[in-house]
Amino acid sequence: MDRQDCGLLALRPRQRIVSVWLPLWATDRLRRELGDAAPPSDVPLLLAGRDGSRRVALAVDLAGRKIGLSVGMPIAKAQALFPGLVVMDARPDADREALERLALWLQQRVAPIVAVDGQDGLVLETTGTDHLHGGEAAMLRDVVHRLQGAGFTARAVVADTLGTAFAVARTTKDAVVVVDPGNCAKALSGLPVGVLRLPSETVSGLTDLGLTRIRDLENAPRAPLTLRFGDGLVRRLDQAYGRVGEPIHPIRPVDPVMVSRNFAEPIAAAETIARYVGLLAPLLCVELEKRGLGARRLDLMLHRVDSAMQVVRVTLARPVRDSKYLTRLLSERIETIEPGFGIERMELFAAQAEPIEQRQRVSALTEEPTADLSGLIDTLVNRLGSDALYRVVPLESDVPERSVQRVPPLAPVTDASRWPDQWPRPTRLLSKPEVVQAVAELPDQPPRFFIWRGIRRKVKCADGPERVFGEWWSRDAERTVVRDYFRVEDTNGERFWLYRAGDGEHGETGSQNWFIHGIFG
Repeated sequence: MDRQDCGLLALRPRQRIVSVWLPLWATDRLRRELGDAAPPSDVPLLLAGRDGSRRVALAVDLAGRKIGLSVGMPIAKAQALFPGLVVMDARPDADREALERLALWLQQRVAPIVAVDGQDGLVLETTGTDHLHGGEAAMLRDVVHRLQGAGFTARAVVADTLGTAFAVARTTKDAVVVVDPGNCAKALSGLPVGVLRLPSETVSGLTDLGLTRIRDLENAPRAPLTLRFGDGLVRRLDQAYGRVGEPIHPIRPVDPVMVSRNFAEPIAAAETIARYVGLLAPLLCVELEKRGLGARRLDLMLHRVDSAMQVVRVTLARPVRDSKYLTRLLSERIETIEPGFGIERMELFAAQAEPIEQRQRVSALTEEPTADLSGLIDTLVNRLGSDALYRVVPLESDVPERSVQRVPPLAPVTDASRWPDQWPRPTRLLSKPEVVQAVAELPDQPPRFFIWRGIRRKVKCADGPERVFGEWWSRDAERTVVRDYFRVEDTNGERFWLYRAGDGEHGETGSQNWFIHGIFG
């Protein structure tokens, strides 16, 4: 029997851990802080600090790594080899504070359990929360996209254990990797032993013995390894394979709104968990009332006896401090909890709290009450995910796919969010225009027929063209781009919104190909 399948592992519910690695964190953060004053991206940037009496490189940006600079290189040597190098003083304390702020930001938006991992990484416990973001792959892509948009190089990996996620994130070339449940051994097999978070002396000793890959270390006798390198080596190996639990200590905001309960004997039954949730919710509401706040997001954290943690996250459309309502929403998610060998501590944490807005009730018998949809929205969001429920409002843009945006269901309605009615628009706008084959007279006649998804449609009547110009102030590539839109009706009475990419005369205005962009009701 394989080691990873023996013992108590089969009884322990599987967790999912995300490791986010920011390999250029210090230099990326400094460039973002300096803004326009930062050196050009193609100029190597090195951050210097002290290693005893020596002045060495503590961080090197991507341009520096491409020319051969590395962390630990003496500054004098680096400046002698590369005269154009920009050297600035490192600020480890500022880097750490910024990383903690980033951890709190991810805690608000992705998962309730987020911890700082060293000087350039973050750890997220996402068990049971990935469905709120469209699945694990979509969740990781969103995290990496947001970090890249902020100017940070990032890689994100999700796996069953922190050791596996950490190791894969430090060795993969992909920005996003999902290690399927139960595949830790396969993912770790060919990786170097240095990614097991071992001291450098231990890695050097293992290399001298010819144990350069994790699979070599896994197959080696354990007693001699423990005798020579101590029990830390075997513990790291077991943590990576999931044979030994590894607790994650999440970061906490200053002065959080939180209540907790310790148990003399571990609890596991769903009814017992629900009963204690019903006891904690009123206590949390009392604390919220003292501060004049209402909860917008609740995290129920359940500490298990095996050092693992289960989390139930509830999102609310409006600030709430009704204990019965909060208890009901939390109790609906208890079925997702895996108590394992028992829960020894329970924490109810208001991850996001906002002032409660005072609203005037109906003051006249003839006045119609406003329907409150927040309860329905809360139920749907916590079952389907936060991305599954939204409203669509208009934006000021002539380009159709940029003229709409998604907002929360209860976002306030403003004059800017009222739909324009000067130009007819289709009931259904395709998320991405699809190419069609069409025959039309140039330069400004509608198509006589078009073929879409293998079906040939003859055009009975049409209206247009409506010319839409590119947004040259946003992108240089759109300075000469135009689209000619036509509303067409086929012989079956179906109406479509087609456009030609270009003006039908000049090649620089577009490819002159035809596309379908929407369907009228």
